[in-house]
Amino acid sequence: MKVALLVCDHVAAQFAEKHGDYPFMFNQLLPELKLEPWFVCDGSFPAIADYDAFVCSGSKASVYDDIAWIHQLKAFTKEIYDSGKKFVGVCFGHQMMGEALGGKVERADVGYLIGVHQFTIAEKPGWMKSAPNVFNILMLCQDQVVKLPPNSKVLASSPDCPVGMFTVGDAFLGIQGHPEFSTEYNREVFESRVERIGKEKVDRAVESLKVEPDREVLKKVILDFLIN
Repeated sequence: MKVALLVCDHVAAQFAEKHGDYPFMFNQLLPELKLEPWFVCDGSFPAIADYDAFVCSGSKASVYDDIAWIHQLKAFTKEIYDSGKKFVGVCFGHQMMGEALGGKVERADVGYLIGVHQFTIAEKPGWMKSAPNVFNILMLCQDQVVKLPPNSKVLASSPDCPVGMFTVGDAFLGIQGHPEFSTEYNREVFESRVERIGKEKVDRAVESLKVEPDREVLKKVILDFLIN
């Protein structure tokens, strides 16, 4: 399977040397796929016909920002959907699915979700039968999908994030959390944003990191979805 990684941001320089960039993180999570990176945030887009599937990364940008590459990525995401090829969106990529296919993304009322959060699986399609009923995942977001596109199903949710995982049709899967992040990278990023996020929320998030995220569970979910 030939899979393109649609990279929607650059890891900040102060973190990249230690933790790597997004292609490194995703290839660490999914070495079986040998993802080929395309920095769509820099205007570099692949040909849909050249790939069997696509994985779309997170970003510091919002999917509703009036930025040229984001408008282009919305149209590109719709083209992938119309092609019938597989797509996995992570955080910003998950939100891009919602926005590009007819749903709505907004700044969440709860504000930033950071640290480890537990999600309950509400529905298990056939390819997901081996997944547990709950999973823990690293979070770092403040936008959420608030209106689903047509032909969507919510697969997992939490009290603070009702659309934690969803599908659109049979070929698009969105995951709001960050299975590709390491715990230490997540910690360093939100500790660098104390002024923006607030010390109390950051302290709670640091405490939550005592819980191990279910990285292997999410890896299997992604692989099972793509090879189904």
